[in-house]
Amino acid sequence: MTWFTGLIVYILIWWLALFAVLPFWTRPVVDPDRPEHFRGAPERPLLLRKVVVTSLVAAVIWLGVWAVIESEWLSFRAMEAG
Repeated sequence: MTWFTGLIVYILIWWLALFAVLPFWTRPVVDPDRPEHFRGAPERPLLLRKVVVTSLVAAVIWLGVWAVIESEWLSFRAMEAG
């Protein structure tokens, strides 16, 4: 895998992991009498924590994908050859 392919795969995995991590540590608004705050929005979104966790999760998944591709355990070239 070239460095550019690895980067693109990491970015794709990162975005997928972000959507998996976003619901964690989310609490709804406790005081519904605050008209300036949307009811479905979290009180504290903790986005920095979610970005860090997403990056770590994506790195672990990417290492697994890289290991499978580099070891040729799953080879698209072998599938093409039949």
